[in-house]
Amino acid sequence: MSNSSATQLAVIGAGPGGYAAAFQAADMGLAVTLIDPALNPGGVCLYRGCIPTKALLHSAMVIREAEAAKEFGVSFGAPGIDLDKLRGWKNDVVNDLTNGVGQLMKMRKVNFIQGTAHFVDNKTLLIKKENETTKTLAFEHAVIATGTRPRPIPGLPFSKRVMDSTQALELSDIPGKLLVVGAGFIGMEMATIYSRLGSKVTVAEMLPAILPQADRDIVRVFSKAIEGLLENILLNTKVEAEEKKDHVQVKLTDMNNPDHPVIESKFDRIIVSIGRIPNTAELGLEKTKVVMDKQGFIETDSQKRTAEPAIFAIGDCVGGVLLAHKASHEGKVAAEVIAGKKVFFEPAVIPAVEYTDPEIAWCGLTEELAKKQNKPVTVTRFPWAASGRALTHSRKDGITKLVIDPETERILGAEIVGINAGELISEMALAIEMSATARDVALTIHPHPTLSETFMEAAEIFYGTATHVFKPKRE
Repeated sequence: MSNSSATQLAVIGAGPGGYAAAFQAADMGLAVTLIDPALNPGGVCLYRGCIPTKALLHSAMVIREAEAAKEFGVSFGAPGIDLDKLRGWKNDVVNDLTNGVGQLMKMRKVNFIQGTAHFVDNKTLLIKKENETTKTLAFEHAVIATGTRPRPIPGLPFSKRVMDSTQALELSDIPGKLLVVGAGFIGMEMATIYSRLGSKVTVAEMLPAILPQADRDIVRVFSKAIEGLLENILLNTKVEAEEKKDHVQVKLTDMNNPDHPVIESKFDRIIVSIGRIPNTAELGLEKTKVVMDKQGFIETDSQKRTAEPAIFAIGDCVGGVLLAHKASHEGKVAAEVIAGKKVFFEPAVIPAVEYTDPEIAWCGLTEELAKKQNKPVTVTRFPWAASGRALTHSRKDGITKLVIDPETERILGAEIVGINAGELISEMALAIEMSATARDVALTIHPHPTLSETFMEAAEIFYGTATHVFKPKRE
């Protein structure tokens, strides 16, 4: 027998977007119920994505730095990897963060229901909790923040040997021979982790380039840096696979050259990272006016409101860039709109980071996108070989790049390849949000020696006055 209750705001999904929306609404005085299958808020990002991936990438970075220390006379032995301890440390990081978010939720008096939600109509949810009776929850407003899940290769379901990113992060073992299918964010990060831990890694990508969102000159620096780390990177490649008892039999075909010999090989495991599918099909949205596109992503306006006025949607389930920080800001906008504020989600830029080694980060207009749009821009590049701080790290394999409007001198975009690129890009995101010019950045005194001062010198190059690069401005 079911029971019922009511809330001002029901938030479905407790990832970075969902719990940000719930916390913001609670801070503004609304009665909030947050629904998620996990024990604590966190979602894919904290449990199965951003955080465990970065923990393992840190271990890969330490291994890399230990190997590179030979360059300046410091030698270590071969790394000994205690897989149980590494896995436990990664899990401890996840637990610390999710427990912390859970405590913040309790402090805000957010009502948390561990379960799943399904729309009965445009004002009622059916809540299912494991081993308990169902209940109905009436709401004045709802926020859908159900995220996405990994997309499988057609005809090849996920299994013990054909892993999605979640399974890969469980780190059950270090396969001797590993195939990573997909050379985007997740694929290249997984390839980095497992290759540093000892796997012989091949990457196969159906598109003609890896990391297609970034400019090719930036990606070339990364590609050169990982030469020798990976067994192979195969582009324009179709993957067919069949799981056997003790391996996966794989056929790799060059899609642009039918006459090219097909590569057939055995792999211990495959990691599939070819995109993600929105978690919207089982929500009962057909019982509301909410509209989805052909891929299942929910359509919203700039206030994150769906076609059903009382229902909002945020984060990965609405499409666009599938990033946690984008979801968090959308969640805050939705909460403020529900609380009666006149706000919109209209960022000038959303920064993105590829947490490989070296890292790649960008925001705003890229050079290649400017060319496609026939938009006149001036591009400046500061090579990290001229950065004192980069050389003290023994990491001169970097570039700081600015895309500038030649008439207004406004900074339109920025890209970085190099260590700590993800920590550096926020300065340029702020600059673009505030319509800063190259002169603003050039005249901002940056501490020396730092990697951040490469922005200042990249801006000075626009005027032909960079101290550490001789490149006079053309009249």
